[in-house]
Amino acid sequence: MNKAFRTAAAIFTLASALALGACAGTQTRESTGGYVDNTVITAKVKTAILQDPALEVMQIKVITYDDVVQLSGFVDTAEIKARAGTVASQVGGVSSVKNDLVVK
Repeated sequence: MNKAFRTAAAIFTLASALALGACAGTQTRESTGGYVDNTVITAKVKTAILQDPALEVMQIKVITYDDVVQLSGFVDTAEIKARAGTVASQVGGVSSVKNDLVVK
């Protein structure tokens, strides 16, 4: 009985460790909580860009990873590129902005 209990406890411990490890992030993959946080930041940045009349929202793609926002796409002027970076950086939760917008 004691040996069966130890075996069951070991199996339970291993299964628990594997289950909890599945939610953890790695260098190349976000944790579940990190993914949700980044999705919220992306939505906030897109909303801020949408509300700014100087920006062309349909041409700006927003991706967030580890609280770093990446802007990509094509814009007409350097001023629009700079404005998009400024708007994104002012959103709560954004640690930095990688502005990869290209001026046509």
